[in-house]
Parts: sequence; C-alpha cells; structure tokens
Amino acid sequence: MLQRTLSISMVVTLLLLLGDVAAQAADETFTVRVENVSAGNILKLSNGKTSAVAVAPVLYVIHTNRGPLFTSGKPDRGKGLQALAEDGPPGPLAESLKGQPGIVRVGFTDTPVGTDRPGDIWPGQAYEFKVTAKPGERLTIAAMFAQSNDLFYAPREEGIALFDSRGKPIRGDVTSQILLWDAGTEVNEEPGLGPNTAPLQPAPHTGRPEHGVVQPISKVKDGFHYPSVGEVLRVTIAPAPMAMR
Repeated sequence: MLQRTLSISMVVTLLLLLGDVAAQAADETFTVRVENVSAGNILKLSNGKTSAVAVAPVLYVIHTNRGPLFTSGKPDRGKGLQALAEDGPPGPLAESLKGQPGIVRVGFTDTPVGTDRPGDIWPGQAYEFKVTAKPGERLTIAAMFAQSNDLFYAPREEGIALFDSRGKPIRGDVTSQILLWDAGTEVNEEPGLGPNTAPLQPAPHTGRPEHGVVQPISKVKDGFHYPSVGEVLRVTIAPAPMAMR
C-alpha cells in the first residue's frame, strides 16, 4: 500500500513538472499599446508658433538575436530602416526581416485604435496590437517621430524582455526602455518646421543625405530641442486575456 501511495505521488509530481515545463515552453500572447500622450503644442518653433507631434505606424519584431534593426554607432544597414525613419512606412523593413536568423515573427500596425483607416497617431490616439512569444524571445518596436528628418523610437538593441527571470510574462509600462534614435541618413532640420521633415517635405526621401550612424538623439549635437520620450509616448504590455487569444 505504501509502495502504491509513493508511486501515485511520484506520478502526480511528474505530471506537475511536465505541465510546468510545457507552460513555460508554450507561446504567450501579449497586448502591446503605443499611445501618443503628448500635448498639442509640445513643439515650440523658432518662428514663434507651436506644433503637435505625430508618431508613425509601428513595426514590431519578436526575436532572439541582438540588434535586429540596427547597431548603435554603425551606419544604417540599408534594409528598410531608412524608409521608416525618414518617411514612416514600416513595410520595407518588415519584409527584409522575414526569415532572417534570430527573427521569430515580424509585422506592423498602421491603423489607430477606433479608426478604420491607416495613419499616424496624434495626441490622444494609440496603436494596439498582439504578439506571441515564449521565454527567451524579446520584443523590438520602431516608429518614426514624424516631425523630423530621420528620427525614430525604439528600444536598445537587446529589445524588451517579455518574461522575467522565472519565465513569467511581464505586465506594465515599458516606456522607460524606449529611446529616440537618429538614423543618421538625413541631415536634421528643426523638428516641426524644417522643409524636409516628413510632414512638410515635397516628396519622400528629399532631404540632404547625412552618411552618419544610428545613435540615440542624446548623442547628437544639432542645436535642436526634442521632447523626452515620456512626453510623447506611453508603451504598455500585458498578457492578453485567454478569451481574446
């Protein structure tokens, strides 16, 4: 009887362990929300006027490699980041990433919540999308700071961890992990006023080439003021409810 009891106990323990391993290996679905929280007059222009800031459509990548989009301090790789950073569209970069080593999933969202047409998000608007990942996989997003020549929002090269050290899915505000980057592909002009910034340029890709490197805007000495990331964006991540998966 004791032997049978021990056997049953061992089986139960084994099943629990197997269940825990399977749960950790299974994909988790996350809802990611990117909000434009900026004030409508956030940019104080040199002509005495003000301007709002828009954020362009968001590219998202689930990956296991470091630096899926760029390497800080190195020139743009010519795979589509320039188009995203200068003009907004994430499609070319998304296509170039598909099937590449270390890339698990890639996609983009271009339709603001509550609308049925693609477009940038202006103050008070948001994008929302779902991604699936398992422990060890990370999230990188990228979106143009629209009132610029070639600036974009993205995390550092390692991306955003979607699971904690115990393999549990994260939940909360990850805005602090997002930086404003300069792609180094087009000479910067005054944000919101420069004739070749995205909303004002006569055609895509019309500014002066810069031949620089990708780097955080904090390292760029161009004489212009840029709002902090937290003044423009709020990025939150949460495991999606089971019924919504």
